[in-house]
Amino acid sequence: MINFQDPEFLADPYPELAELRKIGKPIWHEELGIFLAATHADSNAVLRNRSLGRIFKPKEPSEQWDTFNWLHADSILDSEPPKHTRLRSLVMKAFNPKKIESMRPDVERITQSLLEGIELKLAEAGQFDVIADFAEPLPVKVIASMLGFPDEDEHLLRPWSQAIVKMYEVSPSNEDKRQAQQASAEFAEYVHALMIERKKNPGPDLITDLALVEEDGEKLNAHELIATCVLLLNAGHEASVNGFGNGFVAALKNEAQMSLIRQSPDQHAATAIDEFLRFDAPLHLFERTATQDTEIGGVVIAEGQKIAALLGSANRDESVFENADQLDLTRDPNPHIGFGAGIHFCIGAPLARMEMATSLPMLMKAYPEIGLASEPRRRPTFVLRGYESVFVTS
Repeated sequence: MINFQDPEFLADPYPELAELRKIGKPIWHEELGIFLAATHADSNAVLRNRSLGRIFKPKEPSEQWDTFNWLHADSILDSEPPKHTRLRSLVMKAFNPKKIESMRPDVERITQSLLEGIELKLAEAGQFDVIADFAEPLPVKVIASMLGFPDEDEHLLRPWSQAIVKMYEVSPSNEDKRQAQQASAEFAEYVHALMIERKKNPGPDLITDLALVEEDGEKLNAHELIATCVLLLNAGHEASVNGFGNGFVAALKNEAQMSLIRQSPDQHAATAIDEFLRFDAPLHLFERTATQDTEIGGVVIAEGQKIAALLGSANRDESVFENADQLDLTRDPNPHIGFGAGIHFCIGAPLARMEMATSLPMLMKAYPEIGLASEPRRRPTFVLRGYESVFVTS
């Protein structure tokens, strides 16, 4: 059975995931106490089946995890209908396609600013880090701008977010848990103060919109608004950072594919971004709990048992994707489930796509001869798969 702590597996999980798919049905992982759905059909079914819920189990002791617990219990990601329906409907009124498209000039401005910083790095050191200097700050700055966080506070956001999302990994350490507790409390207090200020002095930002949005007399309460803002930052930038980084490294290691976006970045940006997300998924595991006995792929998941959709495995399913283990930046259609599916389909997917499809051509036009300076360094994690650093030259 898969060892989710094995460094060799973390470096390249795809051969073992391929073996898992050959079994053809969900299998029980004794150590994790969860079923694993590895095929595209089974993973998709897990995400869409309404009798499999996203049930958040509060962490204990409650006095140590109080803020962390309500940040999740009152978020869209960890709630189910009817609460999920109400929250998502209210958030979508503020976080709508018009709002996202209005952010495009900001994405272009932020990207240009990052490229100017990169030019200085290249002049000084002859190389730069695609993660730290480009892929990581871009979505954080975009979400911060959208929510209305002051520029001088941006340096606080990524550390808070990283500390909280570490709890999604298979076996977080005691230090990870301590940092998650502290980050949750500090982040929630920070957003709460901004929320109070924006209610007094509304501005052209998403916190103001979320504070004012209403449907059938219902509004977001304070905990729900704070949880939504924290979720938008956490989920909104993790997918972008890791999706861009994973895919860009794969392209850099495949010159035939890289030449496509070197020569015609605008033409290939949209399909390239979806292939980035498919080929080396930023999120590999999304778990659900059976609210009643539920059959997935011929296997009965008993009420109360958990099953995980293995998104990275599903996106390499040979029965769905031709040449599934090969990067193809022109792949179309591309029915990957990197953003999830069903009622929990990522609410930030349109923003992430717009960010990456805008910034990738700008990067390639600025540095068409970009190439790896050294072997990229991976994060030693499975659920959230990404790189710590990717140094490149131009």
